[in-house]
Amino acid sequence: MPSLNDATRGRILYGGDYNPEQWPEETWLEDVRLMKDAGVNSVTLGVFSWAKLEPRPGERDFGWLDRLMDLMHENGIGVVLATPTASPPPWMGHLHPDTLPVDQDGRTEWWGGRQHFSHSSATYRRYAAAVTEDLAARYGGHPALTMWHINNEYCTYDWSDEAAVRFRGWLQGRYGTLDALNEAWGTAFWSQGYGDWAQIHTPRHAHYLKNPTQVLDFKRFTSDMLLECYVAERDIVRRATPHLPVTTNFMPLWVGQDAWRWAEEEDVVSVDLYPDPRDPLGAQNGALVQDMTRSQARGPWMLMEQAAGPVNWRGVNHPKPRGLNRLWSLQAVARGADAVCYFQWRQSRQGAEKFHSGMVSHAGEEGRTYQEVKQLGAELARISAEVTGSHTANDIAVLHDWHAWWAGAQDGRPSTQVDYPDLLRAWHRALWEAHLTTDFAHPEHDLSAYKLVVVPQLYALTDAAIENLLAYVRDGGTLVSGFLTGVADEDDRVRAGGMDARLRELFGIRTLHEWWPLDADEHVECGGFRGTLWSEEIETSEEAEVEAAYKGGELDGLPAVLRKGRAWYLSTLPEPDAMRDLLARVAAGAGARPVLDALPAQVEAVRRGDLLFVLNHGRESVTVEVPGTHHDLLTGATVRGEVTLGRYGVAVLKP
Repeated sequence: MPSLNDATRGRILYGGDYNPEQWPEETWLEDVRLMKDAGVNSVTLGVFSWAKLEPRPGERDFGWLDRLMDLMHENGIGVVLATPTASPPPWMGHLHPDTLPVDQDGRTEWWGGRQHFSHSSATYRRYAAAVTEDLAARYGGHPALTMWHINNEYCTYDWSDEAAVRFRGWLQGRYGTLDALNEAWGTAFWSQGYGDWAQIHTPRHAHYLKNPTQVLDFKRFTSDMLLECYVAERDIVRRATPHLPVTTNFMPLWVGQDAWRWAEEEDVVSVDLYPDPRDPLGAQNGALVQDMTRSQARGPWMLMEQAAGPVNWRGVNHPKPRGLNRLWSLQAVARGADAVCYFQWRQSRQGAEKFHSGMVSHAGEEGRTYQEVKQLGAELARISAEVTGSHTANDIAVLHDWHAWWAGAQDGRPSTQVDYPDLLRAWHRALWEAHLTTDFAHPEHDLSAYKLVVVPQLYALTDAAIENLLAYVRDGGTLVSGFLTGVADEDDRVRAGGMDARLRELFGIRTLHEWWPLDADEHVECGGFRGTLWSEEIETSEEAEVEAAYKGGELDGLPAVLRKGRAWYLSTLPEPDAMRDLLARVAAGAGARPVLDALPAQVEAVRRGDLLFVLNHGRESVTVEVPGTHHDLLTGATVRGEVTLGRYGVAVLKP
């Protein structure tokens, strides 16, 4: 199968979404000049151009795109050609209301924005296939074409009647019989038993709490229906160009897609990443998404979108300070990106995103944004040959599963304060602040290569996943798990004892008597640190060692952190510094160490292949000890023993 390497050809792809249909054609030549000056070697065309390509049903207007494809090729700029199916033309919804999604209150989502399509609509799928077929036939042999980009940020939910028909078919494929469905959904509760498939609908607005397993299956179904749409278009372009890679862009840690499964269907895994410049944890949040995307890709990946400056969808949209765009872009490269791209090339003057930055801002060529983009382009070209195609090996894996997230996010749970993405960020933050680099993994993946595996929370686990964790520890691995893990099976059926018996045995828990969730402003003392968010009334087995106990209150003297051999269990969430210190201690005991010792708090060190990236996320200059002699690929300087980094400074060191 083709890979990202087939598109990069030994260079980091640099560029972004190019929407020239928003501009008069005389602007195009100016765009090309600026692109070449900035080192842009790749643009994505056609993402939101369906109404331009198909102004009326069945008509095609390819002339403008022909000229653009030729223009890009003449100037040595590759094209990632998108199918335009994320935003159907107004005529489609007008003529075919069945193509429009419906929300859970039964309201139609109309055109006038984007992503206004029903993933279950046969009509939508027919039109999407037709325009994709014609794009593939016309441009499959064009020399500018380097990659296909299908749709954009798949994120559509649909509770329509047509979706309900598809949902029933999906359920029949999953369960086979109504008896099996009723058993899986626990419909004996609240008189919900189904006697005919026609009685089952999408989980629309209800008087009170919905059936949680029905909601869970609806989330699975939605991910699968969107994936069907992607695969249908992917297969069309793949038949025309089997030598070219195909991708679609994930949103970071988005709840609606099982991205582990999606990644298996992509030649290139790509993501859109927009940390808040004002967020003191922006770099850590970026690192989390980068680690997750690299792990899904099992190697180099594509940063499909980022902002060169401010976005337009936060309450207050702050620009990036000088140097931050460069720093975060090189952080992505350090963590495996072989493509650094933006939304978008030129900032729009009209439409809903005219205040979202572009590589060329409203200030134009002389603006700071473009000048920084130009500097970054030159630096990426400088390091491309040494970076592209190289991999990163890490000793630590963070386990993550969308199905566990979906199941645990139900209404009626013990605490709405427990938010799965926040827990994932808290555990990754602790490792990041301890300068420990990580991968992500699915709980059923092969974990044997890792010295330490951490489980922030996996509320629902399959038997296969549980057996995988047991085997990992049995074979010598160190496991650290957070609370509310292994509570339910894949049907969201609570396991006997409130936690799977095999896991209780693994961690040394004889009885989990009660969960004691904490209010937002509440904490528990744990003998040396404070716990937040959660606590538990646990009785341990004789083999377990209590590493930290609750002090005071109803749980006085009971274990907050316990260990049995190489298996650790945290029944609370330690405050950030305590969490960092705890995981650093466990990691050291497991033989997992930072890339560099004695790093300043704001400095990140990451190895990619033979290269060492040292990144200063602070505003003050720092000097970092770097044993040995290295060549800095960015500056050409020889580094002996230490390197000094200015504000938001980066060094890319080759031994």
